[in-house]
Amino acid sequence: MAASICLMLWVLLIADSVWMQNVRQAYEAPDPEAWDVHDDFYCPKECFCPPSFPTALYCENRGLTEIPIIPSRIWYLYLENNLIETIPEKAFANATQLRWINLNKNKITNYGIEKGALSQLKKLLFLFLEDNELEEVPSPLPRSLEQLQLARNKVSRIPQGTFSNLENLTLLDLQHNKLLDNAFQRDTFKGLKNLMQLNMAKNSLRNMPPRLPANTMQLFLDNNSIEGIPENYFNVIPKVAFLRLNHNKLSDAGLPSRGFDVSSILDLQLSHNQLTNFPRINANLQHLHLDHNKIKNVNISVICPTTLRAEQDAFIHGPQLSYLRLDGNEIKPPIPIDLVACFKLLQAFII
Repeated sequence: MAASICLMLWVLLIADSVWMQNVRQAYEAPDPEAWDVHDDFYCPKECFCPPSFPTALYCENRGLTEIPIIPSRIWYLYLENNLIETIPEKAFANATQLRWINLNKNKITNYGIEKGALSQLKKLLFLFLEDNELEEVPSPLPRSLEQLQLARNKVSRIPQGTFSNLENLTLLDLQHNKLLDNAFQRDTFKGLKNLMQLNMAKNSLRNMPPRLPANTMQLFLDNNSIEGIPENYFNVIPKVAFLRLNHNKLSDAGLPSRGFDVSSILDLQLSHNQLTNFPRINANLQHLHLDHNKIKNVNISVICPTTLRAEQDAFIHGPQLSYLRLDGNEIKPPIPIDLVACFKLLQAFII
């Protein structure tokens, strides 16, 4: 099997194994002997406690303005689509087993989150706070957290040290907020040693975020106003495999001298930018989206990457590109026949 295909399978396997590990950990059957004997059958009157799933508490779509007292046996808490404005510490005083909290589509503000209310939840893995009124990333958060979802808030600030203790976090979703470049310091992401997916699409960034975690594999920055990428930017994220920069303001002058000649990148999306030339790519790249730019011609002598190096038992196929999209540009026929000769594995070509 070709080295790039092995790399793709490895990335997908790692991502899948992390997800499955999280799911197994979150859904592992708790020991009934660990429950409070006075709490075994208690269910807040505002919520529903399914007899067949005693560790779950369903309080969604009930017009709640406050979080009820959560029983100690609960692992999974569903509070989405209510009118909740605050997260008080007392509501979770006994809920030491919580793994999953869904508070999407409420009216929670940073001022409404009592200090310590979330950090006291030492086993929490998943925290969903999408579609609320947050203006900054909440802090402090429990060290155990693995996924933090904050999409569609009003986040414009990330207080210093917010992520310093979140070494278990693998996914951070900040898409569709109000982030500007000044929201980041050089050490903003320090501490996120295991972060694999970072989503900051639909913000107001003009520059690439600084000093990303080294283990980042998926970086989504669509729908910003990014104009350029610093030289050697990808050196600090040597594992990045999926890079999305659609709907930005990238121009030829804004790209580093090596373009996207980065061996780890397998899927590169640059649709709806201002590129006039085909960027330099690496032979390992498999999917490339360049539609709706200002590209006028395809110069094969420039764009055809160098041949892959043989590694151990891998055999050389040459450039691994299998999907190429060029529609919405200013390219006029005929397309050079050398394009197919270069990218022998090309299966889908849209122009």
